[in-house]
Amino acid sequence: MNILTFDIEEWYIEKYFKGGRKEKYRQYDELLDWILNTLGKNDIKATFFCVGQLAVEFPDVLKRIANAGHEIGSHSNKHLWINRMTPDEFAEDTRIALEKIENLIGKKVKSFRAPAFSIGQDNDWAFEVLAENGIEYDCSVFPTDRDFGGFPQFTSSVPSLVKKGSCILKEFPICPALFIGKVLPFSGGGYFRLVPLWLQKRFIHGMDYVMFYFHINDLIDQNSKFMTKREFEEYFKESGTLKNRIVRYAKTNIGKGGALKKLDVLLEKYMFCNVEQAALSIDWNKQPLIEL
Repeated sequence: MNILTFDIEEWYIEKYFKGGRKEKYRQYDELLDWILNTLGKNDIKATFFCVGQLAVEFPDVLKRIANAGHEIGSHSNKHLWINRMTPDEFAEDTRIALEKIENLIGKKVKSFRAPAFSIGQDNDWAFEVLAENGIEYDCSVFPTDRDFGGFPQFTSSVPSLVKKGSCILKEFPICPALFIGKVLPFSGGGYFRLVPLWLQKRFIHGMDYVMFYFHINDLIDQNSKFMTKREFEEYFKESGTLKNRIVRYAKTNIGKGGALKKLDVLLEKYMFCNVEQAALSIDWNKQPLIEL
């Protein structure tokens, strides 16, 4: 089972953190068109996790995705890290995001992914908040360490039932591969850009479940600019030291040149489904139960 997902926030980030450059909106629109056309050509349905604010300020982006028959999930309202929010703040953020998206597309939102995979052991109360707001499928668990998030204590890298308090969610975690005795994420973000295509194919053939995730910026063959100290601290809410900015610049840009072509090859070669399709095809009685 290969699941295809996209995290969609670039239009919102561009407006509020980058100045709203028209050439960037045009670039994002063109790449979204390529994605939708390519998925249509290959008869693939994906899940697009969208920030709620897009439904208000860039509604055409969500409408284009929904009209192409893809699942719309929530990616929070304003792309804030969940591990930097209180339960009440996250509950309000989730409620607003779902209301905005559902009012626009006229359909219940069932799937969620946290920005930066920012649900972990210290804020696993987030699962209860999601369930209480009607979310059925979560894709926020990254079962190893990573920047700004990660859940290394999570004991499953396959679709699982997560029980927190009286709530149960169907969880679709990211699925690292084992390579030379080490755990290696490969199926999205900078990991996808770095792992060569031949190794991507080897992992896909050797695994029963792969969750792919992409951002528009992952696929643009153009380096993001080096952030100023102010820009870094405003967006990441961390110290904008020269070291931190150099590391972030490298992680954001390395390997971008071949990412789109690599994705194109995989879409032609393999079958993919979206989160809702995957959830309906699974016998959940046979999946792991993770009690938190």
